[in-house]
Amino acid sequence: MAIPDEPNPIDLFRRWYADADKREDIPHADAMSLATVDEQGRPDVRIVLLKSASEDGFVFYTNLGSTKARQLAAHPHAALCFHYPPLTRQIRVRGSITPVTPEEADAYFASRPKQSQIGAWASKQSQPLEGRLELERRIAHYTAQYGLGSVPRPEFWSGFRLTPWRIEFWMEQPFRLHDRVEYTRAEGGTGAWERKRLFP
Repeated sequence: MAIPDEPNPIDLFRRWYADADKREDIPHADAMSLATVDEQGRPDVRIVLLKSASEDGFVFYTNLGSTKARQLAAHPHAALCFHYPPLTRQIRVRGSITPVTPEEADAYFASRPKQSQIGAWASKQSQPLEGRLELERRIAHYTAQYGLGSVPRPEFWSGFRLTPWRIEFWMEQPFRLHDRVEYTRAEGGTGAWERKRLFP
């Protein structure tokens, strides 16, 4: 089975994502590696969760004081990787980073479970923690503060959108003769996609 001839990589991504999302042996189809660089240009990578994918780009959320958020603010380019071993598929994405709008962040934050909303207030993400008790105390504090009614979105919590200019689809084939298809367009996410197959 080869990667299909699809002119729009976002449509192909959605199909592959749907294939992964319905499988019990892939518990988190939305899990993706996010690669950034630090102040010295050294790479840094971690797993984050995809919250939406559209023609506008790939969206994820985080504490704006986190290491990744600071790195993205200083160097607004990043790479993503989705890996689905049971399907023997991988998707790599490179693109430019922009913040989501406050309205988008508010809407997504409001959709989260209340405990997750309180956790966003309680966590000083990426900062030193004296011990688990310190975190539990902060959770208790914000639980008491927002126990009744809605929880507002913290100003230090929002999202980013990666607007892709390169997307590569990879599918395992026998004898390491894998199938690879690359889509590219002008950096900045404008213009038509160009599609080409790559040697494995």
